[in-house]
Amino acid sequence: MSNIQASEKNTGNSNKLQLTCASLILVSCCLFLTQKACGQDKKIVIVAAKPMTYTDSAMVKQIFFSALSAKTIENNTLASELFEKVTRIDPANDASLYELALIKKSKSNYAEAQMLLEKAVTVNPDNEWYWNALAECYEKNNSIDKLENVFNELIRINPDKTDYYYDKANAFYYQNRYDDALKVYDKIEELSGPTDDLLANRQKIYLKQGKVELAAKQLEQMIATDPNQIKYYLFLAQLYSSNNFSDKALKVLQTAEKIKPNSGLVHLALADSYRDKKDIEASYKQLTLAFAIPELDIEQKIKIVLGYLPRFPDPNARASALELSRILTIAHPADAKAFAIYGDMLLQNEKLKDAKTMYQKSVTLNSQVYDVQEQLVRIDLGDNDIDAAIKDGENSLSLFPNQAWMNYLVGVARMQKKEYKKALDYLKNATSLELQDKDLLSQSYSAIGDCYHDLKDNKSSDEAYDKALTYNPDNAFTLNNYAYYLSLRGEYLDKAEKMSKHSNELQAKNASFEDTYAWILFKQKDFKGAKVWIDKALADDANKSGGKIEHYGDILFYLGNVDEAVENWKKAKEKGDKSPLLEQKINGKKYIE
Repeated sequence: MSNIQASEKNTGNSNKLQLTCASLILVSCCLFLTQKACGQDKKIVIVAAKPMTYTDSAMVKQIFFSALSAKTIENNTLASELFEKVTRIDPANDASLYELALIKKSKSNYAEAQMLLEKAVTVNPDNEWYWNALAECYEKNNSIDKLENVFNELIRINPDKTDYYYDKANAFYYQNRYDDALKVYDKIEELSGPTDDLLANRQKIYLKQGKVELAAKQLEQMIATDPNQIKYYLFLAQLYSSNNFSDKALKVLQTAEKIKPNSGLVHLALADSYRDKKDIEASYKQLTLAFAIPELDIEQKIKIVLGYLPRFPDPNARASALELSRILTIAHPADAKAFAIYGDMLLQNEKLKDAKTMYQKSVTLNSQVYDVQEQLVRIDLGDNDIDAAIKDGENSLSLFPNQAWMNYLVGVARMQKKEYKKALDYLKNATSLELQDKDLLSQSYSAIGDCYHDLKDNKSSDEAYDKALTYNPDNAFTLNNYAYYLSLRGEYLDKAEKMSKHSNELQAKNASFEDTYAWILFKQKDFKGAKVWIDKALADDANKSGGKIEHYGDILFYLGNVDEAVENWKKAKEKGDKSPLLEQKINGKKYIE
């Protein structure tokens, strides 16, 4: 804004003459600065100021602040128009050039922003903000070769800011000017002394140059200066390891272990080193030592445990993950995550009772992790502990009422208790909370269909089953249940037959599904076909349930084998079949509908 301020001080004809002279001086200064900024062989950007009257200056000031106001309310279109108007009246108005460039940058128009900023730094070469913005444009426009001068100017303006030296070194690095970058790092060390950032950046360059020994020597010097600083051993070991000097890496780490035997990071590095050497036993031992150290970050440990999952067909991998997660609970007895991951590994190893205990412990330590609570309720249901499922599920819903899956699980538990109306409330909640998960929606509507069937509301039951199949036409259990209930009612038997047949195609050798299909064929009076499928059902039913044996007797009766039919009805009774018509069938020696 220097031009605006200068023009405000000049009034009258003599002052106008002085202003004109000043403007001419400004032009020559701009040309000089541009040559300096761009380099001798670079294109020169000329920003020609022009004589301005007091009225011009006042107008520029008014338009500029109007532009700032428009920008403040995010009306960038108007702001751009006003800033451009300022630059037409006053081409050397660096503040407007800068603001206009920022708007261009916000629209990712870095080419135009770059041109505006090159003019701004020409007019005002001592503005740090301008140079920083220009540096970003050069980076975005891949003009890396122009960055050296930018950072030279920034260092001139603010010579104590080490970030600018690092930026300059990075610019050299991306141009493969490694020796120039190293010289800049030497300058940084003069300013701030040796640091880990300097060490890392020099290492990066040495490795690019293929100077592994020089990189190693630098780290060895750091170790010699401070032999108890473990991180330098880790850096050196990583350097050797990544450059295929595994023996040297292992030796360095073994030295570090002697210096600090309770360093979890050293044990992890040793585990990696032994694994690279195919010494799995030694590697695993180092992992157990690392996991037992409470100071080692639990998140890092959990990532290691989860890394075993892809190898879980291997029983050794399962056992290793299980043991490491157990150690985790000892090292971190107050961390819910430790017990949750141990529960997960117990579950993977089919130790459901122990997994349930771990999940309960995790929830006690932290009740705000929903996934753990869902796992707990799923185990409750799998263990047929329906009361626990309801209790744990409703406790979870008191904290997470909008979790659709939990509403479904509690609904299923209530359904198991034959509390169908309560179950419907939860199941309907699940369908209203979830609109994308087709698996959940299919299962929820299927369960709603089961509930309505038991409540004798056949119309609502059928509607729910139909809805379930729109989300998943291959839901085998929905197909079976829907088909069976239709057959019991003797309704839509063709539809029932197709659904039941499809369920058996989806799940072969399912005795319950085979029994349903046999019963539908029986209802359709295809007694020979029914006999084929009831034979399959009995062959695949290890327990030979009373219901299936009764159905077998019914089919035999219509095939003319009355004595065999009665014999099977009696077997069904012995199995505990409580069909109300079974006794009448036996006594009357005939099928009763």
